[in-house]
Amino acid sequence: MAKNKKEDRRSQRTRELLHQALFMLMREKRYDSITVQDIIDRANIGRSTFYAHFVDKEDLAISGLEQMLDALIQSPELDDSQRQGVISTVGLFQHVQEQYPLFQTLVRGRDMELFFEKGQVYWSKKAEAHLQAFLPKGQEPAVLLPIVANYLAGSFVNLLKWWLDNKIPYSPERMDEIFQQLVMPGARAALGLKS
Repeated sequence: MAKNKKEDRRSQRTRELLHQALFMLMREKRYDSITVQDIIDRANIGRSTFYAHFVDKEDLAISGLEQMLDALIQSPELDDSQRQGVISTVGLFQHVQEQYPLFQTLVRGRDMELFFEKGQVYWSKKAEAHLQAFLPKGQEPAVLLPIVANYLAGSFVNLLKWWLDNKIPYSPERMDEIFQQLVMPGARAALGLKS
């Protein structure tokens, strides 16, 4: 048992080193020009160790994105005013604003669409679980939850793209207000909830 815990900690540490190496490299050059060799050189680990944890660079990037989003969604920093809507996006916009130099780097690379695509799938799954918990017990939504969740996630991703393309002209709080105004009336109706 103790050996498994030690291996788990070692595995977590290795994965974290690889995530850090990739994100540090992404600040220096385009994502599509980064190689697995660059990552393992930066992390100072062997190639076989890399492949014991990840299939390829994309797998590492997606894992890092999911880890970041998991931490963000579970963040206790969101106060009740930020959780008012069925889905709150203010924390996500705040995080993107804080990491804007990294996102600028990603936008320069051709693989930014990968991050948006995987982010939309991730947010859709999280939104579906959240919406299910939000529905009153025994109430069926007017539209299937996977459809509503995909709609919410797609709308968020498109709004986020616009925000980044326009060099974040509004605050995260204002972007959340815009999301709530544009998207949530339709989502509430699809769930069969009153305004």
